[in-house]
Amino acid sequence: MEAQNRLLIILGAGESGVGAAILGRKMGWRVFVSESGSIKSSNLKELKKAQIDFESGGHDLKRIMAADLIIKSPGIAESSALMQSIRDRQIKVISEIEFAGYYSRAKHICITGSNGKTTTALWCFHILKKAGLKVGLAGNIGQSFAKQIATKNHDIYVLELSSFQLDDMYQFKADIAILTNITPDHLDRYNYQMSAYVDAKFRIIQNQTKADYFIFNQDDLCVAQKLNSIHPKALLIPFSLKTANENGGYANEEQLYININKQKLTMSIHELALKGKHNTQNALAAGIAARLVEIRTEIVRESLQDFVNVEHRMEFVAKVNGIEFINDSKATNVNSAWFALESMDKPTIWIVGGVDKGNDYSELEQLVVQKVKAIVCLGTENAKIISAFKDKVEVIVEANSANQAVAYAYELARKDETVLLSPACASFDLFSSYEDRGQQFKQAVRML
Repeated sequence: MEAQNRLLIILGAGESGVGAAILGRKMGWRVFVSESGSIKSSNLKELKKAQIDFESGGHDLKRIMAADLIIKSPGIAESSALMQSIRDRQIKVISEIEFAGYYSRAKHICITGSNGKTTTALWCFHILKKAGLKVGLAGNIGQSFAKQIATKNHDIYVLELSSFQLDDMYQFKADIAILTNITPDHLDRYNYQMSAYVDAKFRIIQNQTKADYFIFNQDDLCVAQKLNSIHPKALLIPFSLKTANENGGYANEEQLYININKQKLTMSIHELALKGKHNTQNALAAGIAARLVEIRTEIVRESLQDFVNVEHRMEFVAKVNGIEFINDSKATNVNSAWFALESMDKPTIWIVGGVDKGNDYSELEQLVVQKVKAIVCLGTENAKIISAFKDKVEVIVEANSANQAVAYAYELARKDETVLLSPACASFDLFSSYEDRGQQFKQAVRML
């Protein structure tokens, strides 16, 4: 895209905003960064070093409305007064990913889904890195995509994309798109309309051609129903835990199979680095993507065996007097918590709660009856959780800090039992982020 000294306004001075500013400046845009809050010192330093104009603590509406193009942080709600004013002026608004895509000459492996996208992206990156490719990791994780386009020279990028990022993407194209699953999440951002959320996720395949690939979870009802109503141009590559595919991935209770271009990779399910059915699905998706860029089957197999998962996702913290503590703070929706509970094989003290995003807890009832001994609510509004599970477990207590939650859980647990933090909710009532929640949980466990 030609800059021609036009004005680029960037809303938000986080990782993606600063990265977009650096790329915009390099490409000849007049750049102004506007942040409503305070700017992290490291980001402030970068903006000053690059001589980029910025403001913090509020938005200069007059200056913003003069923009030729606006890049907004995924965290800014479309319903905000600022966004309403911008839409009324019909100024073009895009995401950092879309902007970086204007200048990218690399291949893009793009991953979205309600759950599993971070693990799948990291696993995919791990395989490509191990194979010796010049690969970058960006989107929801890693360094800003725009900043890497400005400063690095990668041949391929693995991009984890949220529905919020996809909402503001129009011309960007995924060479390989992966959709891990779709379950109700962030419905508050989509007027509680599941169809709007599904449409947002499927934007990952927009602009794909018959030369591109769409890897998808064949067992997911939402995905299957949507695919029945559209006709993607890309080559469809399914993965499944139920159906063997001639071209795609499949796993049963014992073996995992990836069959791409009549070359088959087979390995024992017990050799996978991560356990649980959801991680088998993540392994299939990452393995298929790696085979599509022609990584040798031996390297893919090794990488599926030696991968180390992301922090705050089913992370073993410690064993204290025979009680195991697991940090799954990244589980910010019901479906993520379902996967965590499903993988528990000992009586469990479940720490749950936070900012409810329209959760339906009924799908967890059976698992709670089977697996959960007691519940510790960690949030400011716990009535919905208590109402959902008061007849399913004998003990439910409320905590208003990580220290208190861990203390209660430790008191309730016995030797050979598990304390699981898997909140099924966002963290913003008591914590600054799910990372902050996970860190405070781990610190509290270490103090026992």
